[in-house]
Parts: sequence; structure tokens; C-alpha cells
Amino acid sequence: MHPSPSTLSPGHSKAAAVFRVTAGNFLEQFDFFLFGFYATQIASVFFPASSEFASLMMTFAVFGAGFLMRPLGAIVLGAYIDDVGRRKGLIVTLSIMASGTILIAFVPGYATIGLLAPALVLVGRLLQGFSAGAELGGVSVYLAEMATPGRKGFFTSWQSASQQVAIVVAAGLGFALNQSLTATAIAAWGWRVPFLVGCMIVPFIFMLRRNLEETQEFKARQHRPTMSEVFRTLVQNWTVVIAGMMLVAMTTASFYLITVYAPTFGKTVLHLSTADSLLVTLCVAISNFVWLPIGGALSDKIGRRPLLVGMTMLAIATAYPALSLLAHAPSFLNMLLALLWLSFMYGIYNGAMIVALTEVMPAQVRVAGFSLAYSLATAVFGGFTPAISTALIHMTDDKAAPGYWMSFAAACALFATFALYRRRAATLTPAH
Repeated sequence: MHPSPSTLSPGHSKAAAVFRVTAGNFLEQFDFFLFGFYATQIASVFFPASSEFASLMMTFAVFGAGFLMRPLGAIVLGAYIDDVGRRKGLIVTLSIMASGTILIAFVPGYATIGLLAPALVLVGRLLQGFSAGAELGGVSVYLAEMATPGRKGFFTSWQSASQQVAIVVAAGLGFALNQSLTATAIAAWGWRVPFLVGCMIVPFIFMLRRNLEETQEFKARQHRPTMSEVFRTLVQNWTVVIAGMMLVAMTTASFYLITVYAPTFGKTVLHLSTADSLLVTLCVAISNFVWLPIGGALSDKIGRRPLLVGMTMLAIATAYPALSLLAHAPSFLNMLLALLWLSFMYGIYNGAMIVALTEVMPAQVRVAGFSLAYSLATAVFGGFTPAISTALIHMTDDKAAPGYWMSFAAACALFATFALYRRRAATLTPAH
């Protein structure tokens, strides 16, 4: 018989709560990574075209389309979570996310059902995007609200850290398949296996979410805003939401560059082996997992602003040179070193950024505001990073061109950091 939460030690109870709430994040990133890694196989099965470039661009466009649904999901589901509570809302987002996952895993190819195949894949991605719009915000706010005093940065960083576990598991599965199946078998049906694994873990995640407790901060609220009140408050605070979107730009662009796009970059641009590309991505995910809590904990000690400013300036100065060195001497070691450097900047920055974004949003619309800012950034900067990177390389004939995109996103984040801390210094002052 398991002890009730009230009989657990505070550390054990909080660790269990972190595990339960971040499990859904695991599923979301697991599926997103798989779609990016198996982009060439998905392109062949669902989006056959006259050239590999056109086929791959259509695939990444559908991948990016899911992110266009995130702002809508952030507003609708985010407002719902701010109204009914974190626990109930996160169960709803998981249900919608699981529906999209199952759909993509079982859709027959273009050769079998024609245009219906890419259409159904698109529907699956739109469902995933709609749910993810509020999932990240709901999880981040839950972690911030249940954190012990003075450790909000550390606790909130586990939202992103859980995603890195998903990358490690997905990359490990991909590596195992690559070692045990032929390239023909992977292209024909093997790429679906990891998606099926994702479907199999859905019931387990539902069980974890059902045992989640509501946060004390939400329970203590005297007034629960209605959906219309949430929408009205968001409109009144639109400048904070836009600045928050720019703050997230560095996170989304760098994350999708070094994880989702990295395997395709390694295989199709650098012409490294599939195994090498997967191993690099796996190492990057482990690196992210290490740096994110460090970034969150450091932000609790020295403040959010120094880390946000320092990492964005470092990214502006070094993102392109790091990829340029890799492009001129492509190898497993050089790809690993370049992406581990980008991983360091991403991890420290995002560890501080997530908690900063929860602090700047008005409390009554904290989930909706966080989710909308994050989703807009993911739609504008992150989700289309694979497509933009592919297009930049194609147009400029420069294999390091994705570095320009990461530097641009970092510049946007630097501007937002100065703007937010100047206008809302009191709101953004970290608790110690």
C-alpha cells in the first residue's frame, strides 16, 4: 500500500509531483523529435515530390504547421486551466496530445490512401500543436507554484529538463533500430516503431496525471477568472505577451536547431552517418539535461537578468562561427563539440528564462499569458527552424547558415530582456 502524499516527506512529495506533471512534457517532445528525426522517411511515405528538397520542405512545413496551432491552444486551453485549475487542465491537454500521436502512428502512406494520408498527418500535427500550446505553460506554472521559496528557478527548469529525457529515449530507440534494421526496412515501416512506443506509454502518463494534486497557490485564490476575463486581461497586457514571446525566441530557435533539426542536418547537409548524427543528438540532450537545472539554480542565486543577457550576447557572437567551423571540417567530433557549445548556451539561458516568464505574467492569467508568449515564439521562431535552416542553406549555399537564424533569435531575446527588466523590474525580481 502506497503512503498518501500527506505522509511523505516534503522532498519526496515534491519530487513525485515534479515527475507526475512533467510526464506529459516527455510525450510531447518525444513525438516532436521523432517527426524531425524521421523527416526523410516521413517525406517519402506521405509527401512524395519531384525532388528530395521539395519533399523535405513539405514535411517540415507540416511539422511547422503544428506550431501555428499553439497560440490558439495557448489562449483557449490556457484560459481553461486558469479557470478550472492546473490538474484538470493538464489532463485535457494530455488527452488531445495523445489523439494526435495515435493518429500519426497509424496513418497509411500516400501510396495506400492518396491525399488523405498527408491530410491526416497534418490533422495529427495540428492536434499536437493545439494541446502543446497550453501544456508547457501549465507545467511551468505548476512547477513555479509548488516550488519551495528561493528555488523557483531550479524547480521550473525541470519542465525543459524532462524534454531532454524524451530526446535521449527517442535517440536511443532510433540508434537501436538503425543497428538492427536495414535502411530499406526503416524507410518502409521501421520509422513507425518509436511512434508506437509513444502510444504505449500514454496510459501510464494518464495514470500519473490523475494522481496530480492541485497547487496550494491556485486553491488559495479567492477569485477564479472566467474565460472572458482571461481574454480581456491578455489583451490589456499584450505588450508583456509580445515581449515574453521575444524572450522565448532564443530558447525555441536554439532548441529545435540542436535537437529536432540536428539529425537531419548531420545526415543530409554534413553527410555524416545516421549513427553519428543520432549519437551527437543523444549527447546534446544529456548536455541540455545537465545545464538546464544548473541555469535555473544559478538564476535563484544571482538573478535571472545576468544569465539572460550573458547567454544571448554569447549566442550572437558565437553561433555562426561555431557552425562555420563545423561546416568546413564536418566530422562526428566537430559536430559534437559545436552542438555541445550551443547546448551550453541554450541550457543556461532557458533555465533562467522559464521562471522569468512565469514571474512577469499577471497571476490571474499566468498559464494563458505564459502559454501564449511561449506558443507565439515557437510558432514564429522554433517550429519553423528546420524549414528555415533548410531554406537558408539552399539559398546561400552556406552550410553554417542556421547560425544566422540562432543569432537573430538571440538578438530578439536580448532586446526583450532589457525591455522587460526596465519596465517590470519589480515583477521580474527573483525570490531568494
